Amino acid sequence: MNIRDLIIYNKIIPKREAIYENFPSTLSEELCGYLSEKGITKLYCHQAEMFEKAIEKNNIVITTSTASGKTLSFLLPVIQDILSNPLARAIFIYPTKALASDQYRAILPYLEFFGENRISAGVYDGDTPVNERSRIRKSANIILTNPEMLNGAFLPNHSKFGFDFIFSNLKYVVIDELHTYRGAFGSHLANVFRRLGRICRYYNSSPQYLCSSATIANPVELAEEICGQKFIRIYKDGSPAAERKYALVQPPKIMGKDKKYYGQVQTTTVAADLIPDLVESGNSFIAFAKSRRNVEVVLKESRDKLESESFFGASLKDKISGYRGGYTPLERKEIENKMVTGVLRGLISTNALELGIDIGKIDTTVLVGYPGTRASFWQQTGRAGRSGGECTNYFILDSLPFDQYIGVNPDWLFERGSENAVIDKNNLLIQLAHIRAAAAEIPLTLDDISLFPDLGETIPVLIRASELISQSGKFAWSGNSYPAGDFSLRNIDKYRYKLINKENNKEITEMDEMQAFREIHNGAIYMHDGVQYQVIKLDLESRTAYAVPFNGNYYTMPGSNTNIRIIQGSKEIYYKRVKVTFGDVNVDEIVYMYKKLQFHNHQNLGFEQLEKPLSKDFDTESTWVKVPDNVVKVYRRLLQESENGKLIRNNHFEGLCYAMKNAAMMATMTEQEDIGVSMSNSAVQISGDFSAEVYMFIYDKYIGGLGYSEKAFDIIAQIIDNAIKMVGGCKCENGCAACIGDYKLDKAVVLWGLKNLLEEIEAPKDIKLVEYGPSTFIKKPFQFSELPEKWNEFCEHLKGNGDTFAAFLSTIPRVEIDNSVLMLVTNNAFYKEWIMEESNKRSLINIISFHTEAPLGIDLRIILDNTENNRTDVKNKLQRRYDNLVK
Repeated sequence: MNIRDLIIYNKIIPKREAIYENFPSTLSEELCGYLSEKGITKLYCHQAEMFEKAIEKNNIVITTSTASGKTLSFLLPVIQDILSNPLARAIFIYPTKALASDQYRAILPYLEFFGENRISAGVYDGDTPVNERSRIRKSANIILTNPEMLNGAFLPNHSKFGFDFIFSNLKYVVIDELHTYRGAFGSHLANVFRRLGRICRYYNSSPQYLCSSATIANPVELAEEICGQKFIRIYKDGSPAAERKYALVQPPKIMGKDKKYYGQVQTTTVAADLIPDLVESGNSFIAFAKSRRNVEVVLKESRDKLESESFFGASLKDKISGYRGGYTPLERKEIENKMVTGVLRGLISTNALELGIDIGKIDTTVLVGYPGTRASFWQQTGRAGRSGGECTNYFILDSLPFDQYIGVNPDWLFERGSENAVIDKNNLLIQLAHIRAAAAEIPLTLDDISLFPDLGETIPVLIRASELISQSGKFAWSGNSYPAGDFSLRNIDKYRYKLINKENNKEITEMDEMQAFREIHNGAIYMHDGVQYQVIKLDLESRTAYAVPFNGNYYTMPGSNTNIRIIQGSKEIYYKRVKVTFGDVNVDEIVYMYKKLQFHNHQNLGFEQLEKPLSKDFDTESTWVKVPDNVVKVYRRLLQESENGKLIRNNHFEGLCYAMKNAAMMATMTEQEDIGVSMSNSAVQISGDFSAEVYMFIYDKYIGGLGYSEKAFDIIAQIIDNAIKMVGGCKCENGCAACIGDYKLDKAVVLWGLKNLLEEIEAPKDIKLVEYGPSTFIKKPFQFSELPEKWNEFCEHLKGNGDTFAAFLSTIPRVEIDNSVLMLVTNNAFYKEWIMEESNKRSLINIISFHTEAPLGIDLRIILDNTENNRTDVKNKLQRRYDNLVK
């Protein structure tokens, strides 16, 4: 596969000359002398501007290009202040420990020049030894740290260990890579700074904020939302830039013997063909993949090709490495050092290397699919050419709407601005976590209402939970001693799972709960630094998975269902033919199977069903659209059940969701992990009651919501319009993975459904119906239809399997079936309410669906049978016993 034959678009951004300015008149002679000794006789215009504005005590966000010298921009005003006031303190905050350590190396020359008696610095994170932490708290003027340490160590201990001196003398807070603080992470950080502001006021300090960010649409808004202060922006870039080349790569099409289009070659395959050429040519590169799994797939396939095709393969395969979250800090530092020293020629990385970590001179980047935002695209490609040399950037287009849209309209990428970074610091769950932490730091007062909008509703809840007590008009913490440790800043889910190598009992990685359900379930193949592991056990109680090394030629992908229940709507509008509602919903995500995909050709080797489904439900915010009845009727007529009744095929509802999700992402500037789009379960009814309304949900994938779906509610007209344009504008003939998610669906039918959201149109004729090959599934032990006859046997099976509610179901004397409805017979009216409580009902349906060959969308009902064992006498006797007990 020759990469030159696959390039569909080339762009050259010409060389840019530097714009210099003389040292500002307010820059001290000492610093002028230091810069001159380092060969710096003038500053870039943005560096000079930032120094002058910082001296005037402005809060500043600087958004010049990658490698433009932003570090020097905020170092100069901070160091000048410290040299004139040795008691001054500055906290530099970085999103990762690796970046903090890297930036410390950039500060070292200043420390060596001026001496430790004039200026001192240190990295304060989870890896810092105890004696070094003590030195930093006592004498460091510049403390480099991360949000977790600020949240969990600095703020809770503000009155101890010398932190009180730091906060009393805090002059600057520097936030590097501000654009990374979006979604849950940014919402948490905004609340951390709410707490920081309280503590600074307590110690009569008022720090100045200096931020640096990649180019985004709303840097000032983001800085003000996170820091709670007014900001100005510096954006005129005075740094030089070498010529930059961009090449858009379109993977080859896959054509069947029937000459039909069946999608395109995987981006990972194209990358694995390109990387060996880069290694053998001596290029220094980073290849960015969009997921941990893709990093490992590209790494393994590239190493395999280097070993099998190159004459020097045995040595060259060790010239590349993976780099991603899940590697230990020691592993990452070793990889970084090998890149700097030239031992490695290239890395395959997630977006972890978007940040400015020094890994030596890079002349090439390879983007394995669109990273999700224009800001990320420019950050990733900006890693090449930082040393002033020319660079080449390959962008391999995935078979996804954004990628294919860019392939046809590259100006959208190269000439349009970047996206907005969105946070919601008033998310109730996030706000509650930080109110608890704030109360433990300093008692809550009336003034705190200005910081936490929902404080008035929160305090009574915490009092009832015995976590707050009233003290002379203030509310002091009376709960556990460390509420700041009860949550993670990186997401809203506090549950973390570990993966352990069973052979040596060493930890391989750690992840949140939903990621664990998808990636380290029983039977999953997990890849780490090119080594494969097979998960043999996932222990839900200890939140630990155990794996052993694996040498098979396949990897795994999870299969899941999403069930959504409306809690309440808070606002609604009517647009054209549809009613659109925004409000609260409960989302239940169930991972129930996985498929095996062969390396290199990615052929599906079959499906395996999990012994027990893994389910996680959470309350969030959603916008939902009522799908018009004529669309529902046409789409339902096209549905087909697989042989075992477990798969629904020709499901054009999925095509509708796929198009709307990608349109919503484009309009709300969100990424795959931020929002989901799913149909209500009533959509895929093949038989039974069709009276239920069908909804399409656009929901936030975060507990409590982060404002994305509410934005979708506000611009629903734009989203529908985007979806119609993206599907209608796709160059495929009948439908493909890029526009509707599956080439087996009919594009004309999906497009018709989208247009029917606006006006009623007659359904298309000659609809494409595709024949499917057989699917491999584990045979279920029971048929749904035979449960009335085999109920006792079924209950014994559940008890032997250790299932939740098996004991309860064993108390049900008999069941009946009406189409897809299972009716439980009981003689206790109270049990009816208890069983039909939403979470209990959902769990029972999941259990029955999992252990029987049941049709999709089964329901549960209760039949009261008062003829069996009338228990009135028991109730009367129980009441008499209770009356005697409490007298």
